[in-house]
Amino acid sequence: MSTSSIERPAPTTRGLEHLVHSVLGWIAWTAGLVAAPVARLALAIPFLKSGLTKWSGWFHVSPAADFLFESMFRLHIFGHRYPMPMPDVLAHFDAVGEVLFPILLIAGLGTRFSALALLVMTGVIQLTVPSSWANFNLPWAGLALAIMALGPGKLSLDFAIERWFKRSKERITVL
Repeated sequence: MSTSSIERPAPTTRGLEHLVHSVLGWIAWTAGLVAAPVARLALAIPFLKSGLTKWSGWFHVSPAADFLFESMFRLHIFGHRYPMPMPDVLAHFDAVGEVLFPILLIAGLGTRFSALALLVMTGVIQLTVPSSWANFNLPWAGLALAIMALGPGKLSLDFAIERWFKRSKERITVL
């Protein structure tokens, strides 16, 4: 009596490849959806927290903020330290910018402009506190540049407004 071996089909990797491809696609889609708002938040929060400390009431910059710009902050340029020009005006601009641009960034409104403004502020901070480049200024600059390059993402007012204008334009061309 001869025994024949029962041949099992060769294991297929097609099902596993499809599963891995599907999972990776889902991860990429999810990351693509949340990456922009997370980057906007990561850049906005430190500036907003700092900006809120610079006010002592509605439209009144705190005396501490004025003192920082008048007495403490110095521009480090080419190995020399220079006082801030117009420290009172700069304190007001800084206080407004550190609140306004992060709020716009969080909402995703004027996103690229807000990221550019915070990048400029980061550059000024670099000139004022040169030792903070590795822990603060470099990550902030990287986030600002990424936001400027990649845009606000789908979870933003900029995206919603752009879609609304496109739909309005399509409706007008149909008429």
